[in-house]
Amino acid sequence: MERVDVAIVGGGPAGSSAAHAAATRGADALVLEKGVPRADRDRLGPDSTDAAGILDYWVDIMGIHPDEFDDGVIQRELNRAEFRGPDESATLTSTGIDSSYDAFGYTFHRARFDDWLRDRAEDAGAEYRAGKSVRGVDTDPSVSPESDDPRHRVELASGGTVGADFVVLADGPQRTVTNKVLDEYLPADAAASDRLASRTANHIAYQEYRRVPEDVYEAVDNALVFWWGVMPGKTAYPWIFPNDDRVCRVGLTMPIGLDIGDFDREAYALLESDDESIPQGGEYIRRLLEWQYGDEYDIEEDFPLVENAGKRNGTETYPISSTRPIDSPTEVGIAVTGGAMGTTSAFHEGGDHVAVRTGAIAGELAAAGDMGSYNRRWKEAICDEVVRNVTMADMVADYDPDDWNRIIGAADAMLAAETGDDLLSQPYRSGWESAKLLLGYKWNKRRVKKNYVGIDESEYVY
Repeated sequence: MERVDVAIVGGGPAGSSAAHAAATRGADALVLEKGVPRADRDRLGPDSTDAAGILDYWVDIMGIHPDEFDDGVIQRELNRAEFRGPDESATLTSTGIDSSYDAFGYTFHRARFDDWLRDRAEDAGAEYRAGKSVRGVDTDPSVSPESDDPRHRVELASGGTVGADFVVLADGPQRTVTNKVLDEYLPADAAASDRLASRTANHIAYQEYRRVPEDVYEAVDNALVFWWGVMPGKTAYPWIFPNDDRVCRVGLTMPIGLDIGDFDREAYALLESDDESIPQGGEYIRRLLEWQYGDEYDIEEDFPLVENAGKRNGTETYPISSTRPIDSPTEVGIAVTGGAMGTTSAFHEGGDHVAVRTGAIAGELAAAGDMGSYNRRWKEAICDEVVRNVTMADMVADYDPDDWNRIIGAADAMLAAETGDDLLSQPYRSGWESAKLLLGYKWNKRRVKKNYVGIDESEYVY
């Protein structure tokens, strides 16, 4: 049986970062990645999707400055985010959070980002094997890390076995392996496979890579553009994000399993009166582009798909976890990281910065031979970020188009009331709605912070 110090299940940002941190500190680290093809990647890699981008303070959470990346990873430097409702809009040019990175943020090429993280881990001495699916992990809690025998046996779908002292689970929000592993340490009536099942609280992200007309590109260049209140569903929203060479990612996030009968079709800009079901992602994108640009352009002719981009034929689809982050069963040398631990959010699908950070913490502790502080360390690193996301998602869960107009109008008033570019500074100068927005956010944030962990470490039984 092959033997390593740290076996890492999943080769995305969390897995590669865990491998880099472990190998840098002298551990024998092995990444096992099932591997999927992408149109814009030359080799097998993680089942990733292009994220919105990285904001300024996310650079510090991630711990990697963009100057470190290879050429081609960064697509566009950002200077703002635009939030558009059915009738109102607001533009944010500062996150208001201190950062070592001077710009508002950046968009990046996800496949190149994944490849850079992989190369960085391999350069540090880790081994990365793509095309290796993991069937499960068999753990003997009685075996200590100092034993000659491995505490964990990682079973491969191919039939092989890898012995390891520590396991880092980084298999993304679908948790194909993670749920099965955690079920071994939770009571039957509180199984992870039930509480964290992807279809019980999941969203779908869908996006298309389209080359847009020059004036359209100039209007959205250097910006993240979101629409709110134009399609039904808890935190359902479309977007346009700029890449290089007049290519934009036009996409959306929406919940699974909506019933159109629960919504007023006339209230949403992207629904039509004769819709018998919720539109598919591609139809939503067509309607968005027609709504915004159809008076001037032939959408299919002037906004062509870039077929050698994204996962396949210029498109990407990906399920998003909307569960809350979970602690890990560290007493048996297992750490759950990144999307697998629930660090993505229904409010925004991007979780690369926290995936990198949690993976790095897990790899560092595994190399040191003690995972015991992992649950404390990840909270110290990303608690504020996760709580912000969960708070916002909870606040807007039941918003309809009128609510979005009201809240975006209040945000615009706050930004215009000589408060600078920080959305949450001095709101009382901009009216009652702005004050309610801030007070509601602060009250909900305090409430969420008391109970934002989906599975507490005290629940694990060894």
